[in-house]
Parts: sequence; C-alpha cells; structure tokens
Amino acid sequence: MTMTGLETIKAVRERQPETLLAFSTGKDAVAAWLAIRDHFDRVHPYYLYLVPGLEFVEHSLDYYERFFGEKIARLPHPSLHRWLNNFTFQPPERCAVIEQANLPEFDYTDICRALIDDKGLQAGTLAADGVRAADSPLRRIAIKTHGPISKKQGKYHPVWDWKKQDLIDCFAHYGVKLPEDYKLFGRSFDGLDLRFLLPLKRHRPADYRRVLDWFPLCDLEVFRWEAAHGKA
Repeated sequence: MTMTGLETIKAVRERQPETLLAFSTGKDAVAAWLAIRDHFDRVHPYYLYLVPGLEFVEHSLDYYERFFGEKIARLPHPSLHRWLNNFTFQPPERCAVIEQANLPEFDYTDICRALIDDKGLQAGTLAADGVRAADSPLRRIAIKTHGPISKKQGKYHPVWDWKKQDLIDCFAHYGVKLPEDYKLFGRSFDGLDLRFLLPLKRHRPADYRRVLDWFPLCDLEVFRWEAAHGKA
C-alpha cells in the first residue's frame, strides 16, 4: 500500500533533519512548503528561473520569503541552457556567441547535488516537490507503481495525495496568497509559448522586454497571433 503524503513526510524526516524544496511558486509547491515546514529543522527552498530577473517572479519570491521567513535560492532552470544551446528564438548573429559560451547542460539531480554541497547538507538529502497524483493519470500511475519517494531521483512528493479542496482549505487556513502567475496566465509560468508571451506583452511590458533580451525572436510568436487576429 502506498504511503500517504503525511507518512511520506515522516519517513523522509527519519532519514534527514533538513530538506530541500523545489519551489516553482505554483500552488502545489506552496502547498508542499506548508505541509513540510513543521516537520524539518529547516527547509531550503530553491527556484529555477527560465528567464533571469523577471519582475513578477521576483515580487512573488519576495512575498514567499517574507511569508515563510526563509531565503529562496535562485538558480538557472535546465531548460534555460538547453534553449540557448539549441538557439531557441535566437537571431543568426547570436549563434556564434552562444556556441563560444559553451554553456554546460545539467539536470535536476545536478542542481540538488550542488545545493547539498553549498549548504553543507548530508549526502543524499532529498528534495520535496509539489507533484500531485490528481494532476494527471500518468502521475497517479507512477506514484502508485514506484511510491512517493525516489532516492534515485533525489526527491519525494509530500502532497501527492492532496485534492483541489485540500489546497483550498490549506491556503485559507494559513492565509497565503497565490503568485501573480495565476492572474496573468491562469497557471505558473513555465514556457516561452503564446500562453505566456501575450499576457506579458499586454500586462507586464517590462518583463516582456526582458524575455526578448534573452530570446529576441519570441516576438514573432506574438506577431503571428496579432496578424492572424487583426491586432498587428
């Protein structure tokens, strides 16, 4: 029988006094932090940015740092280097520069190992995340098959069994707010497609320009949509 979310937290606590937390600012990640905060000596949250220095992201991170009383580490998301190395939305004149930069590619386990070393945590310290089985049938099958703790991947799922109402009740109890992402996009920011670009251009022009600083040809995505809808 699969452990409950609370049993998962207690099992991880028996093996480590402190925990990492993959914190995307999304509702599930916020719930995970609330769920584990009283079970460990300290929670070490980290945020992986797709585009450095977006104002709406920093506003949210600042709010959660004040709410939880813990500094959130900012680190590059693996997709950032992958996008750059693949010349995603890059004009031709940038390609040679990116090639010469020789940006290393890494994954989530590399990030956790770096954080463990940086913070002096015990080897193999696991990171909590906000994965929930209710998000998709594939996630439910994976958790039911492999369990909510993966030492190989270095992570565990403390709120895997939470339903939508559990999230609502938890946020109401603690009085925590959701990030601006949900007002802008209806979900947390996690890509460079039109779902995110168009709201940024309309409501966060400074952040949109920041995205274009890194990925100039993203503007073509918005241009195509505006041309098709008579907005250009």
